[in-house]
Amino acid sequence: MTEPVIASMAEVRSRLADVLDRAHREETPTIITRRGKQEAVVIDIEEYRRLAQLAEATEDAWLNRLADDAEAEGQEGSLSLEEMAALLRTHHA
Repeated sequence: MTEPVIASMAEVRSRLADVLDRAHREETPTIITRRGKQEAVVIDIEEYRRLAQLAEATEDAWLNRLADDAEAEGQEGSLSLEEMAALLRTHHA
């Protein structure tokens, strides 16, 4: 992936096809700004899927590590992996 291009919402609106082509063909993300503030990023769908899988695998590994640590410590009232995942999801919602 190359360095992202920064473009305003107006620029992206007027050149959306170019932004999508750049994301797909050149693997170059576009950071969209609104009133000078970075708001969103356009990336290729395959890169998005890769990042989503990576995030899920990282979360699973972290939850497994927490469960292993709790089990190793023999803490009473420790939670199962499924219970921890449910708690985390409610905190992120």
